[in-house]
Amino acid sequence: MEIIYLDGMNLTFDQVSAVAYGGANSPRVEISADAAKLVTRAADAVQTLLARGVIAYGITTGFGAFKDRIIPPDQVELLQRNILVSHAVGVGNAFDIPTTRAIMLIRANTLARGHSGIRLSTLQLLVDMLNVGVHPVIPEKGSLGASGDLAPLAHMALPIIGEGKTEYQGEIISSVEAFKRTGLTSIKLAAKEGLALTNGTSVMTALGVLQTLRAERYSQTADIAGCLSLEALNGTDLAFDERIHNLRPYPRQKECARYLRSLLKDSEFTREHSSLNVQDAYTLRCMPQVHGAVRDAIAYARWVFEIELNAVTDNPLIFIDDKDEITVLSGGNFHGEPLAIAMDYLAFAVAELGNISERRIMRLTDESSNIHTLPAFLTNNGGLNSGFMILQYTAAALATENKVLAHPASVDTIPTSANVEDHVSMGVTSALKLRSVIDNVERILAIELMSAAQGVDFRKQVIGADKNLGAGTRGVYVLIRQHVPFIEADTVLYEYIEAMRQLVADGRVVA
Repeated sequence: MEIIYLDGMNLTFDQVSAVAYGGANSPRVEISADAAKLVTRAADAVQTLLARGVIAYGITTGFGAFKDRIIPPDQVELLQRNILVSHAVGVGNAFDIPTTRAIMLIRANTLARGHSGIRLSTLQLLVDMLNVGVHPVIPEKGSLGASGDLAPLAHMALPIIGEGKTEYQGEIISSVEAFKRTGLTSIKLAAKEGLALTNGTSVMTALGVLQTLRAERYSQTADIAGCLSLEALNGTDLAFDERIHNLRPYPRQKECARYLRSLLKDSEFTREHSSLNVQDAYTLRCMPQVHGAVRDAIAYARWVFEIELNAVTDNPLIFIDDKDEITVLSGGNFHGEPLAIAMDYLAFAVAELGNISERRIMRLTDESSNIHTLPAFLTNNGGLNSGFMILQYTAAALATENKVLAHPASVDTIPTSANVEDHVSMGVTSALKLRSVIDNVERILAIELMSAAQGVDFRKQVIGADKNLGAGTRGVYVLIRQHVPFIEADTVLYEYIEAMRQLVADGRVVA
């Protein structure tokens, strides 16, 4: 079994994905030996501060607006329990298991850096829960994105103290029962531990990583769908010529044009230069410019989340120098603004993939727009048959919903904690909206792929069934036809949409 060693510095996107989606084959997670030493050193420093009577936020004081309330030494442990139970006020649907696992992994990695003051045994319990598949039930809503993801992370941590609900082997049960079945033992928190578990950006980061991975996959899917549509519409690949893009050298525009050329290589469904039809509509001709700009937003999101994966985001932070001098610093690494902005940017970029895809679906189904290359609504005997007419309606509805969802959450803020926490990021709101946008685009692309394959079959009736699609699109066409047949006459289509969505979602189209 693969083992992922957490040290707070080297966690990757691929590792998060493997743990989130691995199921029974998920890698085992362990804390590296070096990280264990640093974690223990910081936990010992917290006890030293307590013994000295040092006043430190969240260790010997209350939280938020209660930062000036000194907590007696005999109530320090109760303080840490209280932060979990008082902050576990999330509402709404629970996160799915992959997202929950990603949250747990990222939180453990942050704490493994050794600046948070949590004991090794407490951190190990969180890792053990992940390894045996005890998943806290974490409601999706309630985080403001500063001070971190307090409410959802409190739900994540409740089982550690024997509270809250968990999912175990497909069943929702109490944490007590889940620990009984797996041999785990809940604990009492020590000073600083409740704050360390709840104060940070792990929920935003988990959502951001998983949705960025989806965006990367669907960006490629959009290129593939666009090329198959171009072939169905007797389009030309001349607009993807390298010489054009060298004169406007955005790296990812050039990268996209190169990929489109590779997909269409050796295609017998594209047209050569014609003085009567010298260029295609923008939705075909401008794919490198539009899809390339989306690639830019995705690359920015990956850059942000690769940093955040290995960042320490709780507060206060503990520093120990070479002379064993202990410093406790209060700061704001829990603020989710970098993540919220990245996810808002990504949301409206991915929404554009949906917009241009929906317009290609319109062109495939509108006989006048495709210059009578394809029959109206991709059906024979139109009138009696509606064909793909209403598929385009669904795509239009999803694209329109995305225009609403693309409004940035990060430009909003609302003061909390008696105006002490007076500017927040709304990062989880950005993340949830982003997820919805990507869900919608997943379905729009599925509809385009269905429509393009239908169009290709009509083209074959004209140019011959023996003609080859492009080097990249021909395999995708075969895949589609293994799950979605040519639609001869009106039939129930929603099951085919779902089958096509699955091919998009699980990466088989890109593969």
